[in-house]
Amino acid sequence: MIFHTKISGRVRVFVYGTLKPGEVNYQKYCAGLVVDTQRCTTLGQLFTLPMGYPAMTIGKELVHGYLVSFAEPWILDVLDELEDYQPTRQMSGNLYNRQEVEVYNLQGLSLGWAWGYLMNPERIKKLGGLLLPDGWWSGCDLSLQDSWD
Repeated sequence: MIFHTKISGRVRVFVYGTLKPGEVNYQKYCAGLVVDTQRCTTLGQLFTLPMGYPAMTIGKELVHGYLVSFAEPWILDVLDELEDYQPTRQMSGNLYNRQEVEVYNLQGLSLGWAWGYLMNPERIKKLGGLLLPDGWWSGCDLSLQDSWD
């Protein structure tokens, strides 16, 4: 299997939720470890979940986020634990699955490949996910949660 996600010795991850700069998990998991950050998009569908974080699936819509690059490869172990992903477990047993996604700058030009954490559409439905048609999630926009109470 060929992986395209390591460029210049860096581990690249597409983040679209709580790991984005300014969101709750960025400070805990990324601050001080990120060597580069760039606004970008990928193709998929983005959902907000009642638990206060988003989920992305494969799709054809634009999902907005950030391409974050790390110098240390062990960051994937840390992020895998946060996202409840174990590479040796069956995909259906993981909350999210780490997959390669192609990312694009805001002008639509390819920036190459990065790791992304995607959720199974059936799990999103079971968890009560709501589609975010504009492809952007922010923990500051939790007014949607009132509709779940």
